[in-house]
Amino acid sequence: MKILAIDTSTHVLGIALADEERIVGTYVTNFKKNHSLRLMPAIDYLLKELNVKPEELDAVAAAKGPGSYTGVRIGVTTAKSLAWALGIPVYGISSLQVLARNGKHFGGFICPFIDARRGQVYTGLYKIGRDYSVETVAEDRIMLLEEWLAFLQEKQEPVLFLSQDWEAHEDTVRRTLTDLAVQGEKADMLPRPEELALLAYQQGEAIPAHLLVPEYTQPTEAEKKWLAEQEGKKDA
Repeated sequence: MKILAIDTSTHVLGIALADEERIVGTYVTNFKKNHSLRLMPAIDYLLKELNVKPEELDAVAAAKGPGSYTGVRIGVTTAKSLAWALGIPVYGISSLQVLARNGKHFGGFICPFIDARRGQVYTGLYKIGRDYSVETVAEDRIMLLEEWLAFLQEKQEPVLFLSQDWEAHEDTVRRTLTDLAVQGEKADMLPRPEELALLAYQQGEAIPAHLLVPEYTQPTEAEKKWLAEQEGKKDA
């Protein structure tokens, strides 16, 4: 079973091809540039390098968020379009869950997070099972970092932090959790598309392309504006 994995939920553009849980190839970049212009050429390049035709794919896996609104939308839309055109199903995997799997050799809690601005982070809490499955301890959410750290402090257990945004928030994390905060290695701070592909195998049954939707964990700016307008009409 060949699965093409796509992750554009952060600055990282990551693609991987897996065949029966064997990673055949990956394509990864990590810099600020429009994913929409680069994703399809990158997919085309990887498949040609591996001598795999799109028609040979059995499923597509996408990091469905949370993360960058635009990035998540690009990855999910591309995955759905490919799956629809090829008549194959999709797997939607949490972007935070993908990052959490980088801590698969850590015995305690794992906290991936993505900066969400205004003192907030997209985050969740995980542990790794015996078969390297990712077990959810606290669901994905958007939350003020200081409130989230207070929640983690109550557990009084070591927490491995994994994030591209670690340096921007390290002082705040260490001030609250002190020795309980464990910094991940730099290579583990970036999402890996091969982990996304392997999580798809562990997830089990895929879904039809039209059922895959982004998970932002909060309304988009357009939705916020619409809701505000509706509230204004009620008050008028």
